[in-house]
Amino acid sequence: MAVSMDDDVPLILTLDDSGSGASAPLDDLDREELPNENGGSYDVINDASSPAAGDGCAQQSSARHNWEMNYQEAAIYLQEGENNDKFFTHPKNAKALAAYLFAHNHLFYLMELSTALLLLLLSLCEAPAVPMLRLGIFVHATLELFALIVVVFELSMKMRWLGFQTFIRHKRTMVKTCVLFVQFIEAIVVLVRQTSHVRITRALRCIFLVDCRYCGAVRRNLRQIFQSLPPFIDILLLLLFFMVIFAILGFYLFSPNHSDPYFNTLENSLVNLFVLLTTSNEVLKLVFFGCSFPDVMMPSYARNPWSCVFFIVYLSIELYFIMNLLLAVVFDTFNDIEKRKFKSLLLHKRTAIQHAYRLLITKQRPSGISFKHFEGLLRFYKPRMCARERYLTFKALNQSHTPLLSLKDFYNFYEVVGLKWKAKRNREHWFDDLPRTAFLIFKGINILVKSRMFQYTMYTVVAVNGIWILVETFMLQGGNFFSRNVPWSYIVFLTSKLMPSNRAVSLLYGVELLLKTTGLGPVEYLSSGWNLFDFSVTLFAFLGLMALAFNMEPFYFIVVLRPLQLLRLFKLKKRYRNVLDTMFELFPRMASLGLTLLIFYYCFAIVGMEFFAGVVYPNCCNTSTVADSYRWVNHTVGNKTVVEEGYYYLNNFDNILNSFVTLFELTVVNDWYIIMEGVTSQTTHWSRLYFMIFYIVTMVVMTIIVAFILDAFVFRMNYTRKNQDSEEDNGIVLEKEIFKEEVVGIIELYKRSSAATETAELQKIVLQMDKYGQMSTLFLGRRSRTKSDLSMKMYEEEIQEWYEEHSRKEESQTPLQEPASASTSSLKPLSLRQRSQTVI
Repeated sequence: MAVSMDDDVPLILTLDDSGSGASAPLDDLDREELPNENGGSYDVINDASSPAAGDGCAQQSSARHNWEMNYQEAAIYLQEGENNDKFFTHPKNAKALAAYLFAHNHLFYLMELSTALLLLLLSLCEAPAVPMLRLGIFVHATLELFALIVVVFELSMKMRWLGFQTFIRHKRTMVKTCVLFVQFIEAIVVLVRQTSHVRITRALRCIFLVDCRYCGAVRRNLRQIFQSLPPFIDILLLLLFFMVIFAILGFYLFSPNHSDPYFNTLENSLVNLFVLLTTSNEVLKLVFFGCSFPDVMMPSYARNPWSCVFFIVYLSIELYFIMNLLLAVVFDTFNDIEKRKFKSLLLHKRTAIQHAYRLLITKQRPSGISFKHFEGLLRFYKPRMCARERYLTFKALNQSHTPLLSLKDFYNFYEVVGLKWKAKRNREHWFDDLPRTAFLIFKGINILVKSRMFQYTMYTVVAVNGIWILVETFMLQGGNFFSRNVPWSYIVFLTSKLMPSNRAVSLLYGVELLLKTTGLGPVEYLSSGWNLFDFSVTLFAFLGLMALAFNMEPFYFIVVLRPLQLLRLFKLKKRYRNVLDTMFELFPRMASLGLTLLIFYYCFAIVGMEFFAGVVYPNCCNTSTVADSYRWVNHTVGNKTVVEEGYYYLNNFDNILNSFVTLFELTVVNDWYIIMEGVTSQTTHWSRLYFMIFYIVTMVVMTIIVAFILDAFVFRMNYTRKNQDSEEDNGIVLEKEIFKEEVVGIIELYKRSSAATETAELQKIVLQMDKYGQMSTLFLGRRSRTKSDLSMKMYEEEIQEWYEEHSRKEESQTPLQEPASASTSSLKPLSLRQRSQTVI
């Protein structure tokens, strides 16, 4: 049949690249054409344009093998673009390819992760160990050696893939190798001596976790922290400069007062002003009331009321100006880094797509990629993708509606390949095929649950329920709130003995759940995040009642989750919706930032255990100014024994778990000075450096976290203002129509290529069309909207400038060559592919 080039018909049935009116036969697309480039120098294929008759089969087999290598290398390029891997680490020969494939699978990734976690968890068993987890030196040293040998194997595979020259150029890998060498020597020494020694280098074990494939977000966070350090250090030096100036001034002003212990030496002046700056949550008390520790101002204030001017000026400059300036500078730097990172990754992906494109075009058809070669690419890039999704992905990319996929269309590969395709339902509602009476009932329920009246009624119920919960909780007394005798009628009404007045409210929640499930259908109902949230809370309420009814005491806590229903009220105001949406979007990134903070905790915990283990204990600091916080005394008053206990001895470094708790208390800087002075009184005044450095490091990380939250929220607000009419809540949705003859043609192509087993999904489509007498079917591709998608919208105008700049840079680095044909795309195929590095 003859069709035009503009018809949206299957590519295997449209024109060939000569532009003739006859449709391209399957044999034409199924024949083995010569690739434009040989895949990665993995194999050398002689380019014989007219082979002898006896060598035809061998030539065809060689060409097929060469295409398989090209598919694989193109998939590797696309994966490097997606993961932001530098192109100089690309495998260069068959030996390197085998090692690359071995090192890039999930089993290898899990081995990396398990080994890193084992090395980190050994700190639970090594001295000073958690008492119940203590292991013998021979056992934990042997486990450490075993884990390090696995790391040696991982690095040897990486060197086999990268080659020695590239291996030593890879900075992170070389750091890991040096740490491995030191750890290996220390483990052998411990095993030979059968005793532990001071091993501060254990703090470097976290490099093994950071280098894991699954911790890429942590590496990006660390990179951003280091990139933000220069402006941070500038403002920090300014802050320390004023602190030194005020410390000198305070020493000269207040040291003559012998009753003032805070400024009697320059060291004490610096330390106490530093503490005064960090205890920001106690500043008002400290300045005006003097009822917090350390009470820096009050001795001087008691002697001369005008001394308060010194402290007010100091806190105004340091706390309210420079600290806020620090946040502003970090936020501006972070925002700029985020933009540059997006630009870098975008251009890196574009370069990866160009490399893959050169490998997939043919010498006979250099103007684009045929479906056959695109399908071959996806078999390596996404092996689990079925034949139906491969074709739909090709069709979604092919915006020019030509037999071949142009480079311009191929640039959208990353945006389209992640779509999940489902056939669009022929029915509008799940109940359309039911008898008329049932249809009308369910249609009425559908209209009801979608109405504004129903929604605002439920909001009113939630608000009343929240007030009820607040009033009844306020009236409760301490003790056992959970009755063990729960009538079965309460379970029917989804209520609890805890709040008996909520029977009607809980009944309404159950009715709402039933109405929405029947009116919308289970699939549509659960596809909404808010509906899923409502369902979970109602389910937990029922489970809590079951726990009460059957006296399952460990599960009583489920009952108190019911107030979470109040979150539904935040849907009413757009600003609240934006805040909640931003919060949910931030969860994955916040998890990686939390892990980054834990890595810093681990490093400081190891150092703290090596120097301060066993230092702090009850009544340890009787000669220091913080003795009361560590005092543990029991004495008899009348007939009773009274215990005066200062709980700060529990903040110690006796094992890794206690160290983490202590470091968290230092992070929130609430009376952290007591912990620091307690340790200092038992060791040396140089111990203060450990605590001060920890505060500065956590301040950097926490400032980055705050800057990240601000950037995400401001970015979303700006995007919302710029795209007021967009419905970003629906994610990315793409609709494509495929015809029956297309599907039949694709099935035939798979049969000719000996891949008939992959056509099951395609055959289902044909059967479905035959069942309903249709000639075409609509498919919807969906995926969640990412920040990268939002950035594409926000920087739409600048992106074109970035592309032009990138093209000019490539042209200046690549010699101009004659295009293969007039119809060839702007990217000129190269006879020898040049290996470029990541544009960063």
